[in-house]
Amino acid sequence: MATGRRQPAARHPAGGQIRIIGGRWRGRRLPVADAQGLRPTADRIRETLFNWLQPDIAGARCLDLFAGSGALGIEALSRGAAHCTFVDSNTDVLRAVATALATLEAGGKADCHAMQASDFVASCQRHYDVIFLDPPFAQNLLPGICQQLQASAVPGKDSLIYIESGQAPEAWFPGGQWEALRQKRAGAVHYGLYRCAPRH
Repeated sequence: MATGRRQPAARHPAGGQIRIIGGRWRGRRLPVADAQGLRPTADRIRETLFNWLQPDIAGARCLDLFAGSGALGIEALSRGAAHCTFVDSNTDVLRAVATALATLEAGGKADCHAMQASDFVASCQRHYDVIFLDPPFAQNLLPGICQQLQASAVPGKDSLIYIESGQAPEAWFPGGQWEALRQKRAGAVHYGLYRCAPRH
């Protein structure tokens, strides 16, 4: 999903595409920007994630904070999310997401912001029901962004936060007001669903 360290070939969709695996646009394939280290979330991980989110995704307002290919946010929209905000600092990658949304005629349910994730969180006064965090693995961004989210207005009461990382949760999990709901591992990828009680 995010741009960062290259992963084994099995984690990259063939032909520079992502495949929507469920919902309204199930089976649709969308092109992915040719960007160094772009790492879309693997199909099997996405399927597990959205099985977890099935009771909560319909009508949800979502935030894809390190959007990359947009695979998570687009999948959420396909499965009935009301709206998704896509944030990425790479303008070329984000332009490809906007093009994919236009192809799906989903532009009215999404907005895209070309900026650093930390800057977006610092300026955002809107609550989101579901937040996707899949930052570049090599940059160790999770500890800082998790702490920033906890202190911000972005998570509302009972918001769910999905996190994907190349490190086990022990390396970045903030504890305190964070509750681990689900945690799994696929090869070198650790992923899980959490609830953050915001400090406001």
